[in-house]
Amino acid sequence: MTLNEYQQLALRTAGDHGDFDRTLMYTALGLNGEAGETAELVKKALFHGHNLDRDKLKKELGDVLWYVAVMADALDLPLEEVARHNIDKLARRYPEGFSHERSRHRSE
Repeated sequence: MTLNEYQQLALRTAGDHGDFDRTLMYTALGLNGEAGETAELVKKALFHGHNLDRDKLKKELGDVLWYVAVMADALDLPLEEVARHNIDKLARRYPEGFSHERSRHRSE
């Protein structure tokens, strides 16, 4: 499945939140909530002695991806375009791959 195919399938369950502003607010808040749930699972594993539950993390990462796909659609952006833009940005920032030195002294 391509990212654009995923986005189209995700939109089947997106519902109608009204206008652009409400859709943007809904997706931004949902994305933040799901990212928080992801962070909570990692925090509990690293600091509270819980086992790292990979199945739950996979579910939460899927929920994050769903909100990203729906928000991108609201912005008229194919998900593959968002992904490509990110990879291009990272290639410019780290042309030889990640380095701590380039991270500390970025020109962007």
